[in-house]
Amino acid sequence: MEIRLLTGARMRDHVDALARLRITVFREFPYLYDGDIDYETRYLDTYARSEQSLCVLAIDAGRPVGAATGIPLDAETEECRQPFEAAGIDPAGVFYFGESVLLPAYRGRGLGVRFIDEREAYARRLERFRLCAFCAVERPLDHPRRPPDYQPLNAFWRKRGFAPAPGLATSFRWRDIDEATESAKPMNFWVKEIAG
Repeated sequence: MEIRLLTGARMRDHVDALARLRITVFREFPYLYDGDIDYETRYLDTYARSEQSLCVLAIDAGRPVGAATGIPLDAETEECRQPFEAAGIDPAGVFYFGESVLLPAYRGRGLGVRFIDEREAYARRLERFRLCAFCAVERPLDHPRRPPDYQPLNAFWRKRGFAPAPGLATSFRWRDIDEATESAKPMNFWVKEIAG
């Protein structure tokens, strides 16, 4: 297993692979995302344009099997920035974790922890952030597509020092695998203070 750290425009060589990973992993519950390459390419371009973005790429036998991204929140979309601004938190002091995606066969091997640790260490090295944050979709407990053995990642996130941030929420629009059109999905932020 090889871990590569890519910053800014260095991500561009891997956009297709990252897009395919996101589409594959986010198709699972709780995201149920019916994605397409064009949207993914536009989304990932936000990260490639930011000089201080990071992609942690896991490669096995020459093939990307997982990735995690991060970006200064002030370079992210309004949907991400606005809840922090409304709460009086300057987005320039927040390093935002875009996603962690990992193919099922590679889970349970410590890569999720590595993804978090690498992004936190990178944010500390930049010496301008006091918080790391990410957001997670909220699905009802009785959602019809919720697998019987589904375990949310809340305990994992808490163990890594993150906590839900009351009042910090947003919504993103995408088409679920059983929807004809996009709909808004509620997203709640989790945050962690990081030491310099």
